[in-house]
Amino acid sequence: MGNNMKEQQDILEKLKIYNLNPMQKQALDVIEKNDKTILLSPTGTGKTLAFLLPLLAQLNPDSTEVQALIIVPSRELAIQIEQVIRNMGSGYKANAIYGGRAISKDKIDLKHTPAILIGTPGRLADHFKQGRFTTEEIKTLVIDEFDISIEVGAGGEMKTIMSFLPNLTKRILTSATTGNSIPGYLKMDGARSLNWIKEKESIKLVVKTIISPSVNKHNTLVALLNQLGSEPGIVFCNKKDSLLDISLFLDKKGIAHTCFHAGMEQRERERALIKLRNGSVSVLVASDLASRGIDIPEMKFIIHYEIPNALQEYTHRNGRTARVNAKGTAYLIKGLNEIFPDFIEKSKIETLTNTGDRRPNFWVTLFISGGRKDKISKGDIAGMFFKQGGINKDQLGIIELKQDCAFAAVPVSIVDDLVAKLNNTRLKKKKVRVTLV
Repeated sequence: MGNNMKEQQDILEKLKIYNLNPMQKQALDVIEKNDKTILLSPTGTGKTLAFLLPLLAQLNPDSTEVQALIIVPSRELAIQIEQVIRNMGSGYKANAIYGGRAISKDKIDLKHTPAILIGTPGRLADHFKQGRFTTEEIKTLVIDEFDISIEVGAGGEMKTIMSFLPNLTKRILTSATTGNSIPGYLKMDGARSLNWIKEKESIKLVVKTIISPSVNKHNTLVALLNQLGSEPGIVFCNKKDSLLDISLFLDKKGIAHTCFHAGMEQRERERALIKLRNGSVSVLVASDLASRGIDIPEMKFIIHYEIPNALQEYTHRNGRTARVNAKGTAYLIKGLNEIFPDFIEKSKIETLTNTGDRRPNFWVTLFISGGRKDKISKGDIAGMFFKQGGINKDQLGIIELKQDCAFAAVPVSIVDDLVAKLNNTRLKKKKVRVTLV
């Protein structure tokens, strides 16, 4: 185990993590010693690392086949886990495959077989049925957010996947909620269960109710967002129609925001999260799709513009704030004569005092049409902004590098000048487009 411990230490240093939290320490120990583990822990507590470290320790460097399978419910989560594995620098290849992108892209990725395959149920079942690679050597199975993964694969996809995995020696299921039933075909009988969800109570989530004087809550929402200033947060809606309606209203009121819902193209959803991560916008207007499994930093608040239909959604939305070590607030906007469901706890009624305007956002996001496959690094992009763009370090925000493009945050005050200087210039050997997102 000595060698594994050293490798683990190297990985943690690459991720700039110097101490595992108590949940992760216990999970590592239990997963290592047990064939079947169920890990229940709130969103944002580090479950991904808790299953990836023992998963990597199981891999055989001499094998050329897929050895570990991670099933996830959403594209966002697949991409996020693939990125974490890359950042770990373990030397093992990992690929994410998911619905909504061309099968031809999958085939290119899978030509050189990955040791770790991450995917959504439908897309995985497709590849397994086509026999694109052997599944004989898959020893470790992780089903992340298993309650939703099972729902997503309820049309038989999950059963199909399980029928292709005859040689599993480790099964790990994770979830951010308790009380989910586990179908028999997953063969989890006798599993060791770790429940860290009760720990959530010690985390500081404050719930407040804001009363809207009318049935329509739009003006109350704007007043609340103005009062919150430029703190980052999410406004949750139940229906796509109300989400789009709010978005139009916020546009009229000059409140910078972006949207996130299932009706958007994958590329648009990714860009919305990039803008939120780099501070180009501080408000995300979202459906319950944004309540878990997406890679965004700590939110200072969430607003239930529409109250969800069930406790589970309510819990997940609230889990986007007051995560790990931070405090956060969940606001409930109560319309005239609206009656909240029984699962909503009684909370303090807050009166809005400040009706000032929000400060405009400092950052905006630029798109750069070159990425990893063009052998371009973050350093190359920074160099282009400093040399050709003539800006200083304080004027360059977060850079995100993708396979075929990149995004960088820059001050709104100089964006036009920068686009004029940088669009159609050379970056490495490639002529790149630089445009406002």
